[in-house]
Amino acid sequence: MQVKIHWIIDGVADMEAESMEAAEAKVEDMLKKVLADHPDLINVLGARAIQGKAYLPGSDEDTDAETENN
Repeated sequence: MQVKIHWIIDGVADMEAESMEAAEAKVEDMLKKVLADHPDLINVLGARAIQGKAYLPGSDEDTDAETENN
């Protein structure tokens, strides 16, 4: 039986960086390494996209994330 599975990984990284852009670049580099080290994420599990956006703690986006988790 052929079955399709739609999966999502959601996470929030908390790190020190010079700027939001630097933080985004740091996470992007880490995720690219994970994908390179684990090609099955793409070849078997069909990972198509990973995206993220930096925000400052206490911003509307941070508050929205807290509301979703409670």
